[in-house]
Amino acid sequence: MSSSNYFSRIFGNSPVSPLQKHIEKVVLCVEELIPYFDAVIKNDWGKAEKIQNNLAALENDADEIKNLLRMQLPSSLFMPMDRRDVLDVLQLQDKIANKAKDIAGLVLGRKMSLPESICNTYIEFLNRCVDATRQTQNAINELDELVAAGFRGNEVTRVKKMIEELHVIEDETDKIQIKLRAELYKIEKDLPPVDVMFIYKIIEWTGDLADNAQSTGNRLQLMIAK
Repeated sequence: MSSSNYFSRIFGNSPVSPLQKHIEKVVLCVEELIPYFDAVIKNDWGKAEKIQNNLAALENDADEIKNLLRMQLPSSLFMPMDRRDVLDVLQLQDKIANKAKDIAGLVLGRKMSLPESICNTYIEFLNRCVDATRQTQNAINELDELVAAGFRGNEVTRVKKMIEELHVIEDETDKIQIKLRAELYKIEKDLPPVDVMFIYKIIEWTGDLADNAQSTGNRLQLMIAK
């Protein structure tokens, strides 16, 4: 089977199907962080390792879709959409999955434990960052309808509202992150300095999930505006 036929078999005739399949894997990857950190907080490293392995496998699946799309994307396939726009959205989606994998890998590699006093706020923060990635998926899943509508009309309004909601979610993650950093600052003198450094890094990377989700939404909005 030729590579172009394989591409068609995997993605069908939809010009946006690869992006949607990719963001689906990305979100599944990010969602694994919720049970992962539940295991981390309970110091159940056996369970954490199993979840991390599954997360890594999902990230690899996303990479396979990404690489296939990059290699096989002909300029004529995306007639309603600029090829560069599609690849830019793909790259931003890819950053989300990569960051989730980095977070899980760092925590497992160092057997990091979160201070009890910040656990609840961190989980609240993580869940809202995951919500941001889900909202990005909601918007990307509307691309079929956008293309069918010629990027005009009620469908454009609908997607713009989704992106506005994404901005609201991302703003909320920023506020929770500020609260979380303040809670950590109060106790950091009682913790080993190296541990403190890496906890701040995990907080930063978790926030990057929502930031990259918002960037994906912003790129989609630019695509609509063309």
